Amino acid sequence: MVGLRRVNDRPGQLIGRKDAGVSGGPLIVQSDKTLLLEIDHPDAQACRMAIAPFAELERSPEHVHTYRLTPLGLWNARAAGHDAEGVVDSLIKFSRYPVPHALLVDVAETMDRYGRLQLVNDPVHGLVLRALDRLVLVEVAKSKKLAGMLGAKIDDDTIAVHPSERGRLKQALLKLGWPAEDLAGYVDGEAHPIDLAEAGKEGRKPWTLRSYQREAAEAFWAGGSGVVVLPCGAGKTLVGAAAMAEAKATTLILVTNTVAGRQWKRELIARTSLTEEEIGEYSGERKEIRPVTIATYQVLTSRRGGAFTHLDLFGARDWGLVIYDEVHLLPAPIFRFTADLQARRRLGLTATLVREDGREGDVFSLIGPKRYDAPWKDIESQGWIAPAECTEVRVTLTDAERMAYATAEAEERYRMAATARTKLPVVKALVDRHPDDQVLVIGAYIDQLHQLGEYLDAPIVQGSTTNKERERLFDAFRSGELRTLVISKVGNFSIDLPEAAVAIQVSGTFGSRQEEAQRLGRVLRPKADGRQAHFYTVVSRDTIDTEYAAHRQRFLAEQGYAYTIVDADDVLGPKLPSVD
Repeated sequence: MVGLRRVNDRPGQLIGRKDAGVSGGPLIVQSDKTLLLEIDHPDAQACRMAIAPFAELERSPEHVHTYRLTPLGLWNARAAGHDAEGVVDSLIKFSRYPVPHALLVDVAETMDRYGRLQLVNDPVHGLVLRALDRLVLVEVAKSKKLAGMLGAKIDDDTIAVHPSERGRLKQALLKLGWPAEDLAGYVDGEAHPIDLAEAGKEGRKPWTLRSYQREAAEAFWAGGSGVVVLPCGAGKTLVGAAAMAEAKATTLILVTNTVAGRQWKRELIARTSLTEEEIGEYSGERKEIRPVTIATYQVLTSRRGGAFTHLDLFGARDWGLVIYDEVHLLPAPIFRFTADLQARRRLGLTATLVREDGREGDVFSLIGPKRYDAPWKDIESQGWIAPAECTEVRVTLTDAERMAYATAEAEERYRMAATARTKLPVVKALVDRHPDDQVLVIGAYIDQLHQLGEYLDAPIVQGSTTNKERERLFDAFRSGELRTLVISKVGNFSIDLPEAAVAIQVSGTFGSRQEEAQRLGRVLRPKADGRQAHFYTVVSRDTIDTEYAAHRQRFLAEQGYAYTIVDADDVLGPKLPSVD
């Protein structure tokens, strides 16, 4: 009989046969679902790689890193093809002490919740919610959170679903703790010929997809929708191009800004059979709708009279594929509209799935689960991204700065610490330390950036900089005409500056982990001479600036990057010069 299950068939009951014994490994697994990893242990790196697909890094001080097991992390692992037995085996293999039996049972049963409800296309009834566990279907059908999403009951194991509610139903089921496996398939959309031009095009040399790019595209296509996670500089655009060549259909590409969109266009013209006339730009400057249309999040989320006037773009053509570049930045209005796009193939591209707004669950439900994730250090070891040295430089505030900080309102303290003028000579000393390198100085506060631009005699790229001026400055930087460029948060993502070898971060968006990863990514393009990249973050000692810096570094610590902490005196000498 389909749908009914016996309790003793559940995976948690199989844990008892495993020996959760002592291995002397680097991991301490605790009953509150925290994992403590001793990073000085010889097996620490192997353990880190084993638990990364299902455990989330929370803290990363010098010697012991803290991870946590969460339902979303376990469900993402399950959707990506990892089973409960593999997760349990990894915990037992690397644990120093016996793993709590209750935790192993909970891990297995949590992962088993994924897919006990399935969305499928029934040849008679259309879209339906089908249960592998009948009682789960009874439970969720009674939830008020699903009101209006479900139709008539077809049989004891099947309920009709209103097709327009496919996305919202998946969101709701995830919040109820029963994430559905979406097997309903996708429409092909309007056909359009797209091929990779690996033989070379317009005088270019032949090229080929890297093995991990091909694997990522294949993993996405096998799943139909979902997210590909690759380091900055690893060629996520080519994964998108490979997916387009597989779909051979009209494609909507959503990007963070116009400069990023034009980089996509240049790459697609160079690497695929597409011509300039086949690719449209939908931005603040142009409103072109063509077989491949590249639109900015900013224009799609702009309002007029309280309404999102450009969201009709999603229905402007019969899109066969929708690509979300930098999916970790996806704005809330796009989430809402993406709920209506569940019959379209959807590809999310990102360097990190971390979202500071906690909406990772919406990415999972509406874009799709993580289909491919390549550790940064693996790509580095293959030579596709540059090795990087990360250094935190701590400065001591002057007495006047400390007094101003101490007496400031709580909400002003981070800005004061992050923009302290004491940082200026440190930044200049770091720039001077790399006289032969292209240097990016990155910050979050416009006043601070103007101070830096004047202090370093360097141009500034910020939000108000016109696209024409941005591209002029970026071209000058690429050519070597400019050695130092001061850049605001617009430099966090989707800017192709392969010559950049040094990044100096002076302020950030509080404790944003994804921002830290994006900023390091600006210098990870491999250098022609194989030299190392350098990433500096300048932090004010004894302030909230240091706390936010520690939080920002968590994701990169999980990827195997270690930060060396040095004092400003090590950069400047025994005494800081006056900046008054």
